[in-house]
Parts: sequence; C-alpha cells; structure tokens
Amino acid sequence: MKAAFIDQLQLPVVAAPMFLISGPQLVIECCKQGIVGTFPALNQRTTDGFESWVIEIKDALAAFEAETGKKAAPFGVNLIVHHTNPRLEADLAVCIKHKVPLIITSLGAVSQLVDAVHSYGGQVFHDVIKKRHAEKAAQAGVDGLIVVAAGAGGHAGITNPMSLVAEVRSFFDKTILLSGCISNGRDVASALQMGADLAYMGTRFINVKESNADDGYRQMIIDSNASDIVYTAAVSGVSANFLRPSLEAMGITEEMWGQHKKIDFGHELDAAKAEAKAWKTIWSAGQGVTSIQDVLSVKELLQRMKNEFIAAIEEQQNNLARFR
Repeated sequence: MKAAFIDQLQLPVVAAPMFLISGPQLVIECCKQGIVGTFPALNQRTTDGFESWVIEIKDALAAFEAETGKKAAPFGVNLIVHHTNPRLEADLAVCIKHKVPLIITSLGAVSQLVDAVHSYGGQVFHDVIKKRHAEKAAQAGVDGLIVVAAGAGGHAGITNPMSLVAEVRSFFDKTILLSGCISNGRDVASALQMGADLAYMGTRFINVKESNADDGYRQMIIDSNASDIVYTAAVSGVSANFLRPSLEAMGITEEMWGQHKKIDFGHELDAAKAEAKAWKTIWSAGQGVTSIQDVLSVKELLQRMKNEFIAAIEEQQNNLARFR
C-alpha cells in the first residue's frame, strides 16, 4: 500500500535530505510547491538547534495554509541510525514531540524507532542499496523503501535501477522511492514506469536558490558531466559519489580513491563535526549532473519539471495507442 499523501502532491517527488545543503528555506519552499521537503537532523549542530528548525518549518507551513487555503506537502527529517550518532535518541524525541510527518532513516532500520514514529501517526522511509538491506528494513516495519541505485549522489549503490526496483517490488508492497540520476520531469515519469511510487531527488536540488550550497559548488555541477563523478569510500568510510574536481582540489588523487576509512560521525555532542569537515569542501553529486545547466528557484524548477512530466506521460500514452 503506497503512502496516502502521494495523491496530494503536485509532483510525485521527494527532495532528498542533503548533508549541509538542506535547510528550512529549501524544505519550506518544496512543501509550499507541492513536493516533500526534507533535511538531515545533523545539519544543525545541536538538538536544540534542530528543534528550532522543526518549529520554524511547522510555523511557516501553517501560515502558508492559513493564508492560501492550500494544503502544503508533508516534510521529513533524516535520522542516522548508527551507534556513532550520540544524538539519535534526543533527535528522535524532538520528532515525536512535534509529530514530524516523515522520518527517513539511514545506516540502520530499527523496529523500536518505527514503532515510536507510528505511535503518533508518522511514517518511516528507509534508504537501501541492496535487496538484503531492503528485506531487513521491511521486517522492521518501515512504510517505504528508498532504492538508491547506481549513479545517485551521496551514499549510492552500484545496482541498475531497473533491477533494484524489481527486486524490492517482488516482496515489498508499500511505497518505493527511486534515487539515482533523476534531474527532470521526464526522469520522474521514467521512475514511475520502472515501478517506483515516488522519485527521490538530491543533486538537482543543490542547484536551486533556496539550498545552502556554495556558489562554487553549483557552478561545478553545471560544468560537470557523468564522467566527473567518482565513487569512493576514501572521504568518510562509506562509498559515495563525489565531484572529481573537488576531490582533486583537496589533494585526493586517483590513487587514493580506493582507500577506506572507518565510519565515524563524531563522538562529541556535535555529532556532525567530523563528517562536516570532510563534506564541506569535498562536494557530492550524482551522475545526473549531466542534465543540470542552471540555478533556478524551487518554484521555477518544479513548474518546468511538471511540464516535462506531463509531456512525457502524454508521449507514453501516444505510444500506447500506436502499439495496441
């Protein structure tokens, strides 16, 4: 059974929670424009700061609904479910207190967390790169699986999206989201054709005016293509896709790309410190950079994507008529 909120969206899209990039402004604008906006809890240095962002988002969306009479899309928070994240319990408590509609979990699917979110009516989506991970998350009772396929930005997998969606759909009848190289409305339509319920988009939302990305980061995305994306675990110990020029600028050579380091999100109260140090100047992106040539507002981007999505669906309908 797919998530009920999907039918209320203007486009079947979730703007992925991007470390250091996603903040309240991006989340609020996405939700106002009818797609799900999300952010990582660890983008705020403290749990108190994280709570202030949740309140800011809730207040802004409530004001939008009161002023326009329109229903905003739900927002979500990404929690790192890993023993090296000392803030998990406190951040989860904030989510429960404020009844955050959607929780996105990474690096672990725990049934107790799922039950806690379900207790107030929230939903849990979990990101996976392999069928084995998906099966474990399904057993934990998650409401959706984010299938992170080859070419996605951040901590991506290496499996073709068609194969990975088909594998997960064979045993999971709830919401499936596809992540990987989705940059425009035609790509969103393709994700649905592959069997996903939602498109999960990260890299494209780096290059919007409401993101927290550095201007140099945005320009590097515009200047890059798929061959400029490097898949390596050398940055944080977990394999991820990065922009080659940003690696080289920090002295990380091709000979070093095969190196691995232990996962460590920091042992201080500031759990994001160690990870932020690595990711602040070494920029992640997916192979979808090939299709990104500009920086738009969220509103402008989504209007263009909606037109592309409708055109793609109409083209598919015309093809259907031809082959019947």
